[in-house]
Amino acid sequence: MEKVYTRPKSMNPRATGYCPGCLHGVATRLICELIDEFGIQDQTTSVLPIGCSSMGVFHFDTDMIVSLHGRAPAVATGVKRCSPKRFVYTYQGDGDLAAIGLSEIMHAANRGENITAIFVNNSIYGMTGGQMAPTTLIGQKATTAQDGRDPKREGYPMKMCEILAQLEAPVLVARCALDTPAHINEAKKVLRQGFQNQLDQKGFSFIELLSNCPTNWGMSAEKTIAWMQEHTMKTFPLGVFKAKE
Repeated sequence: MEKVYTRPKSMNPRATGYCPGCLHGVATRLICELIDEFGIQDQTTSVLPIGCSSMGVFHFDTDMIVSLHGRAPAVATGVKRCSPKRFVYTYQGDGDLAAIGLSEIMHAANRGENITAIFVNNSIYGMTGGQMAPTTLIGQKATTAQDGRDPKREGYPMKMCEILAQLEAPVLVARCALDTPAHINEAKKVLRQGFQNQLDQKGFSFIELLSNCPTNWGMSAEKTIAWMQEHTMKTFPLGVFKAKE
C-alpha cells in the first residue's frame, strides 16, 4: 500500500517538543512540507528567536541560526544580504515579534528585505510563563494581567498585519488561522505564496498564523479552538491585507 501521509524530509524524526494540543506543530509541518515541495532544503536558513518558536531547533532539518530575543529579522537580513541565493525565513511568536522585536520587524518590512517572516500569534508569552503579550485580547487573563487585559491600563491588542500593511515595501501581508482543516489548507496556500515571492526576488512577505496555547490559557486543546473562533478571530480577522503582483 502506498503511503500518503509521511514525515517531510526537512523535519527531524523525533517526538514533538511542543505542549500537547499546541498548534505550533501544525505550523512547523506546513513549513517543512513547503520546503520539501520547493526542493530547497539544502539552501534554506531557518532563523529562530527565543520562545516557543525556538523549539524549531529540534524539528527543522535545515541550516539554522537562533538569534537573540526579537532579533530574528535583523539576523535574517544579514544572512540574506550575504547569501542572496539562500532561502531565509524567520519563525517568531507574538511576544518576540510584536514586543521585544517590534523595531526589527518594522524596519525589515520597511526596507523590503527579500525574506519571509512567519508570525505565530497565540496571544500570550508561552515559554516564559504566560505573561501578557502585545496581542493578548481585551479581558484575556495572563500572569501579568490576572484580572484580564484592561485597555485603560495595558492598551489594546496590536494588530501586526494591519500595521505592516501600511508600509510601502512589503509585497505580501496576510493573516491565517490553524483551527480547522480548511483554514490550515488556506494557510499553506498563503505560505506558499510567501515562499514563492522570495524565490522570485519580489521582496518582504509577512504571514501571521493564529494559534493557541492550552498550557497558558489554562484550557483543554479542544476549548482553545473554540476560544480562537469565538474571540481571537474577532479581534484578528483573517485575510490578505496587502498583495503586490
